[in-house]
Amino acid sequence: MLSVCVAIVVIAVPGLLTGLAVGLRGWALAGLAPLLSYAIGGLTGPWTAAIGLSFTPWTYAISTVVFAAIAFGVRKLTVRRRPVEPEPGLWDRRGHLAVVACLILAAAVGFYATLRGLGHIGALPQGFDAVYHGNAVRYIADTGDGSLFGTSNVNWWGDATPVFYPNAYHLLAAVTYLLSGASIPETLDANTVLLPGLLALSLVTLVRVFRGRAVFAGAAALTAVAPVVGVYESMDRGPLLPFALGVTLTPLAAVALHRYLERVAFDTGFVLLLAAVGLLCIHSSTLFGGILFAGPVLVQRWITQWRRIGRDLLALLPIAVVSLLVAWLQLFGALGLATGNVPYYGWPSEWRATTALGALLGFQHYEAHPQVWLSVALFLGIVFFARAGALRWIGLTAAVTGLAYIAVASSNAPLVMALSRPWWDDPYRFFAMAAIPLCVLAAHGLASTQAWLRDKLPSVRGHRLPAVAVAVVVLLGFVVLTNGLYFRSNGDRVYTGYQAADPSKLRVTPGEEAAMVELGKLAKPGDWAMNDRFDGTAWTFALSGVRSVAGHFDETWPPSDAILLAEKFKDYETNPAVRAAVQRLNIHWVILGKPSTEPGKPPYQPGLVGLAGEPFLKEEYRNSDAVIYRLVP
Repeated sequence: MLSVCVAIVVIAVPGLLTGLAVGLRGWALAGLAPLLSYAIGGLTGPWTAAIGLSFTPWTYAISTVVFAAIAFGVRKLTVRRRPVEPEPGLWDRRGHLAVVACLILAAAVGFYATLRGLGHIGALPQGFDAVYHGNAVRYIADTGDGSLFGTSNVNWWGDATPVFYPNAYHLLAAVTYLLSGASIPETLDANTVLLPGLLALSLVTLVRVFRGRAVFAGAAALTAVAPVVGVYESMDRGPLLPFALGVTLTPLAAVALHRYLERVAFDTGFVLLLAAVGLLCIHSSTLFGGILFAGPVLVQRWITQWRRIGRDLLALLPIAVVSLLVAWLQLFGALGLATGNVPYYGWPSEWRATTALGALLGFQHYEAHPQVWLSVALFLGIVFFARAGALRWIGLTAAVTGLAYIAVASSNAPLVMALSRPWWDDPYRFFAMAAIPLCVLAAHGLASTQAWLRDKLPSVRGHRLPAVAVAVVVLLGFVVLTNGLYFRSNGDRVYTGYQAADPSKLRVTPGEEAAMVELGKLAKPGDWAMNDRFDGTAWTFALSGVRSVAGHFDETWPPSDAILLAEKFKDYETNPAVRAAVQRLNIHWVILGKPSTEPGKPPYQPGLVGLAGEPFLKEEYRNSDAVIYRLVP
């Protein structure tokens, strides 16, 4: 659990210091702090790389001081120009404590559901995307390269074209890895178990800033961690770790936007700037998701007072210009990826539009059963929608993101694929985005039910049932009816991305993992290892610190030496080109995982078949799933 504690400090402290300096207080400070931290780290890494400096915990700490100093100066300038009036009170002390209790309960349930799926902190994620994230964190930690193309060097090295990837997630995870001394899987898992709690905190902050009742905020914390399609599916499939992080912080785009437009000033603009840049630094699609989520805030403002349109657009213009200047490395990298040669195929449609709508309203993707009580709460939220007040715009957000999911899930039309490109036309990602505003509507349904019961229940001996008691009954009843906010079914969903009843059936088996760790003990600094791209040994660098020829399962445009060795490595003694490639890369080891048993498919790539007994290799380690050879000069 040390890695979890360190991750909390790394994610929270820089944002808290910067937020305090710029004048944030209370729930706005707590909610926005993680996003501010990712903005600080996400900007520091690429810019330090651009000027030739390494990204380390020290540079992260120094940049925090710099950002906090800028924030302090901005706040002082704001107050000097026009004194800032304190925000009017909303909740009493009892309300704050009740919301804190709901948030702690939600975070604990989400933590436990995730941990139940993982099995333990340190479980290796088994999906296609996870190996990239694991190797990327190790790469940043070992090299200090915080550039936006650096992490791709793990797989696209040499003469291969490096690939752009936003790296705020990996930068902060690298700091956690270096400070905690944990393994890479422990570092990834420490961040993963925090995701449900982060989403709950974001929604509480959203409700608070938009002047919602404490019951509404408490309900939002509970509904945030209940749907399987929120963050749990993203943990299972891929796992899509930066995207899942971005989803949890997306509601904060609306928070920062609303605070700025309600009081256009340097300090609120600074927060909006960091919020937008932070979302972009986490993942390119997260900024677009934030725009989809927060755009309806403008619609509600402009419908009620259309004269605000010109003023709001004029106020947002400098934020857009400064964001472009500050984050031009990320923006141009994303544009280069979108217009480059990286193939974009999208994902096949899942089902008919009507079926997609049913899945959306039932909070049921491919799960066996719908999450019925969430649907009931959502229905109540729609019934009482007129009572949503300043949060009525969330209905439009739900409609926009829901229709986007339905379109992507049911159509492969060119227009749909073009518009959904930032999310790779992936129905899973759109479902996760659509689930967030639906959670807010469900929370509104629970809060409105509490208010209706409070007003309609008959009095006993002239005394009405206390509102607090009604709130406890409604919210606790929701927790009970959902069997603990669906923690079992949500944990079961995470389980399939990390565990299996028969561990030998995993993509990366325990035996392969043990062999990769052992290689780290055998190899010298600077040694490389030859490996197969399609067994579990693509994780070699993350687990051992030893660079491997194949650093990802992805076989798109590998380096020429990787192609040569995958085809001809077994001809090492007779092929001068192979020997030259081995010498260039400083390959001293061969590590092979569990061979493929698929019918008609060779056990390994052609150049790695039949290596046992070759005179140029000496076996140094073997277990049931893997073998390590030393290359004999």
